[in-house]
Formats: sequence, structure tokens, C-alpha cells
Amino acid sequence: MSDISALWEADSIAVIGASERPGALGRKPLDYLLRYGYKGRILPVNPRSPEILGVPAYPSVKDAPGPVDLALIMVSAERVAGAVDDCVAAGVKLAVIASSGFAETGEEGARLQDEIVAKARAGGLRIIGPNCIGAVGYENRVLATFSPLFGAESVPFEPGTLAFVSQSGALGFGAASLALERGLRPGWVVSTGNDADVTALEVLRELAGVPDVTGLLGYLEDTPDIGTLRELAGSGKPVALLKSGRTEAGGRAAASHTGALATDDRVLDAALRGLGIVRVDDIDELLDVARVFESERRPTGNRVAVVTTSGGSGILAADAVEAHGLELSALEPRSKEALAEIVPAFGAIDNPVDITATVLSDPSLFDRSLDVLIADDTVDIIVAAFCVMAGPDVEKAVNALSRAAEKGGKPILVARTGADFLAPDAPRDLREAGLPEYPTPARALRAAAALWEVSRPRTLPDAPRPGTVPGPGAEATEPELKRLLAEAGITVPKGRIAENAEDAVRAVTEVGGTAVLKAVVPGLLHKTEAGGVEIGVTADTAPEVHARLAALGGQVLVEELIDEKGEGVELIVGVHTTDLGPVLTAGLGGILTEVLDDVGHRLLPLAPGEGAELLAGLRGAKILGGARGRAAVDVDAAAELLHKIGELVQDWPAGFALDLNPVRVLPKGAVVLDAALGFEAPEEAGR
Repeated sequence: MSDISALWEADSIAVIGASERPGALGRKPLDYLLRYGYKGRILPVNPRSPEILGVPAYPSVKDAPGPVDLALIMVSAERVAGAVDDCVAAGVKLAVIASSGFAETGEEGARLQDEIVAKARAGGLRIIGPNCIGAVGYENRVLATFSPLFGAESVPFEPGTLAFVSQSGALGFGAASLALERGLRPGWVVSTGNDADVTALEVLRELAGVPDVTGLLGYLEDTPDIGTLRELAGSGKPVALLKSGRTEAGGRAAASHTGALATDDRVLDAALRGLGIVRVDDIDELLDVARVFESERRPTGNRVAVVTTSGGSGILAADAVEAHGLELSALEPRSKEALAEIVPAFGAIDNPVDITATVLSDPSLFDRSLDVLIADDTVDIIVAAFCVMAGPDVEKAVNALSRAAEKGGKPILVARTGADFLAPDAPRDLREAGLPEYPTPARALRAAAALWEVSRPRTLPDAPRPGTVPGPGAEATEPELKRLLAEAGITVPKGRIAENAEDAVRAVTEVGGTAVLKAVVPGLLHKTEAGGVEIGVTADTAPEVHARLAALGGQVLVEELIDEKGEGVELIVGVHTTDLGPVLTAGLGGILTEVLDDVGHRLLPLAPGEGAELLAGLRGAKILGGARGRAAVDVDAAAELLHKIGELVQDWPAGFALDLNPVRVLPKGAVVLDAALGFEAPEEAGR
């Protein structure tokens, strides 16, 4: 048993602040432990009562017979420090601080919280909380909580396979109650409150190692630690997170384009997507995903077959397939031939397969159609959608679906649009058959997309390793940055600084006779708007252009003119640091970067193939492939450039913002045309 796993495995629980007074929070855990049959030792701690609810009590946890696996601290905030001291002295390894009055109350509470955590860490004590409702482990009937959920007259208490971990105790146990109402069975519910020491993610990581867990579900308020996220993703267990704060501004607006575009929320979305962790938007969606996580059947692809008794449901399902990034299977020719022999002439054999309401008079339609779809190698997921079927008809459909699931091993999700009173036993029967059930096709398909997200093969990136190129100084100029890029194998235009007008003429000739001249002025990021760029400069016009640009107060860079015919596509590529680590941003670039706002984000380091995946996910990806008669550009070279940039910056100091805009992707190759570097203030960089 690890320190954290005592939350669900503890053989002895001390309740510090235990009380016999009716309604007291310190009574509830004792009530629950006794009521639900906890088999371990219960150790009430109260210096004024020798016995509480018939259980011997102790003046201090130090006086309780050890070892004590878990302490639940339920005293006022000013007494928590003393309780922590006692836990350390008693050798307790984990304490849940239910008490409020800490960081959630302001600066003074935060100071007290920091002092208590420091004291606990020095004594080898891990802390859950403070300001949390506690935890429940169903299998061992560990109820270290005062949640009113377990005071209800009738609460299902069958151990399940889902783990719920929430920073918010009320929200977490509220979600657990809704899960129970919907027939889901949690096996572990943990609230972590202020996350002062042990975080919600750490608890999820610990639960990922529990063999019986089939799905991990979390509610987070703080920015998650990327290292723990990576470990969680690498566990092989499906994970869905509800992270609040989508509508907030999301962090710092760096001076570069990429800092302005990569808000914290977008970055978190990209991080979770890259790791194969599902992000949901509300409790309903979290519970829908939980339902599909209860089943251990996993798809090997994203191709969906829909079989329905209602044409309308089939249309809605087809719409939802596309909306959620799945693919409607085309079905094999032999499948269509077989379905033509089964489906009534007024039905449909093209996916969605509409077997029509005839199934009411011929229940075998479901069995035979499902047999065809199960055997079709182009089908990875089956969604069965039926409406307003009642009693025995639903039972027959459930039996057919259950047989198909057992026979083929493919995940089958059910969209049953109809009131429960039409078939009161259907939810239980579907659950027992391992068939996730939803009231609408859209919700079923949303869950199917989540199931594919956690199932699809992916190569997770390695942990960041020391780089070979030191970061440039804060005052690095465009020529200096391009030298670093060239040394990293990234293509940049041929060019150099021209010292004067005569030297500019020579430089233009050296780069091919037609050039681009740029002002190199520290702090000038948007050179075009400031009149600091001149394109198509010849030897004849070079002296005048050089003089004008030099008047802006810096040096003048002369470079070869790339893509004079305009065959390429401009991208923006950049990296800036966030709370989650360095983030690479890439998308359609040039002067309309902010207007188009078509960018993708990935945490660094990139996994193999992740650069190509980012580019393919852009709304304007078709432009790269040659839209409206334009030549296709070298997407492979652009993807390789992204990976080289990621490797180049991995040892650069926190707070930098590298902006490469534009990067010109040509029919062959990709060239960085402009480069700028900024640094945030030290106090901003670590936020």
C-alpha cells in the first residue's frame, strides 16, 4: 500500500475531531464507516470523550494504537497545525484535511496552508486538501468523508470500475450521485480540495495502477503538471478530464504573434489531445464518457456503422459521426449484398442501415443485420439507434445486441430514444450486457469519439532531454537567429548585413540580382507595418532603399528573394513557454495571421509524426495540398521543419517567444523568411 492508496486501502482510520453530536461534521465519517461495514480499525480522536458511537476514542492520534494508515482531520483551521504535528509524531503517512480556512480565503489563509504543508513534508506526511470532502473506496468500504451523499436513506454501494477524482468535493460527489442515478458504478471517489500537496492528477496517476480501474475521470481547477499528465497518459487507462476556465483570457499576451494566439486553454486542449486524454465540457459529457469507459471493448479504428429502426435517428447519427471526427464506414460490397437480402425494400442498406419498424414483427432483423456488420472489416464501432420501442421488443433488441457484442468484440453503443417507462428494465439489461446506452444518437457518437480518442495508437513523446544549442541572448537579431536556424539544418535565405549603400549593391548581386532588404532594429517585430521591408530590390535601387531602411535606426539585411513566382504558402511557426512547458504553434501565416487564426498547438517535445498531424488538422490544410489550381507544396518539409524547431529550442531558457513568420513552404522545401525573439519578464515567464 502506497501513501496515497491509503485513501481506498486503509486498514485503520483516525477521525481527528470526531463527535457524537447529531449533525456534526465530525460524526458523519464515523456514521458512514459503521453503517457501510468498514472492516478496518476506526479510531475516533476527541480529548473530551472516551467513547464515540460505541467506539473507543483517544485524546490524540498519538495515543491511538498504531499503525494509523489514514487520518481524517476535521478541526477548525487554527487547530490543524497541531493535528498535523500529532500525525507526524504518530507516524501517519497520509492525512485528509477537511477543514476550510486556507488558501481559498485569501493571503493569510494561503500563508497558513503553506506552513502546514511544509511542516507535513518535513515529517514525511502527505496531505490531501485542505478544504475537501474526503474520499471513498467502495471495495474496502473506506468512507473517509462527510459527504451528505452517504447519509441518504438508500445509496447503491456496489463496487464499480470507474474512478472519480475532483478538486471540488461538492461537485465531485454530486457527479458521483448522478452517476449512481444513471446506473454507473464508481469504485473510487476522491476530492482533493486546494491541492496543496497531493494533487488530483497524482491521485489519478495512483488509481491508474489499480488493475480493476477501467476509466479515470477528473475535475480540475488548477493548471495540471505536464509530467504527471504524461505519466497518466502512459498508464494505458482511458482518462477524461473536465477542466474549468475555458472562457478566461488564458494567460499572457507575448509580444510575438504566437504568444497572442496560443492561449492557455488552447495549449491545454493540444496537450490533452496529443496525450490521448479526452477533455469534456460539462458533467453530463463526463458521465457519458464514463459510461463507455465501463466497457473494456476498444475499437481498432474510427469507422462507424449505424443500424437503426428510425430513418430520422440514422440521419442524426450520420451528422454526429462527421461532427465528432469519426468516419461513416462505406461497408464492403459483400455486406451490402447480404443486407439487401435482409432489409425490407423500403429500408436502406447504405450506412446508416435502416431496418425500419418491421423489426417489431420480425425481431431477427436486428440479429441478422448485426451479424453482417460485425463481420465487416471496414467497421470498427457500431451504433444501434432505435426509438419508442417498448417492453418485449426492447428486450429482444438488447439480446440481439448482446449476442453481437460477444461474438465480434467490437464496441456497440446504443442510442435508445424513448422514455424509461416504455422499458423499465432496459437500462439494467444494457448495463449488464456491457452496452453503453444514451438517449440520443449525438450523445452516443460523442462517447464513441471519446472511446476512439483513448484507443487510437499513438507514440507519446519522450521527456525533454538536454539540448545541444544554447539559447540566444535577449537581444538576438534576425541574422543571429537565422544563423542558429541554419546550424540546426533549417533552411533560411542566403544573405548578409550590408554596411553601406555600396555594400548593398554588392550584396544584391551576390544573392542573385533581385533581393529583399530589411531593417534590423531591436524591438521592431512588425517590420512590414513600419516600412522596414522592401521586396524586389535590384542593384540599381539598392542604394536608395538601403539609405531609407538605415534611417530607421539599425542595420540593413540583404537576402535572396524566395518564391518570386508566388507558388508557395506562408506559415507562421513559433514557440513560447507556458505553465505546461514550451509550446510549438504553427498555422497559416503572413500578414493575416491574427485574422485567419488558423493555427495548431503542440507541447514540446514532439512525438514522431506529430508535426504532420498538426498541419493536417488546420482548417486550411487543403491549401497546402494545392487548392483551386495552385501547386501543392512540400508538406513533408514543413513537418520536418517543425520537428527541427522543437529540437533546437529544447534547452532555451524559460520565458522566450520565438516567432518565425512567414515560413515559406514551396513545392519543394520550406524556408524561414523572418525570425524574431522576445523574452517575458522573469515573474511572467513562470506563471
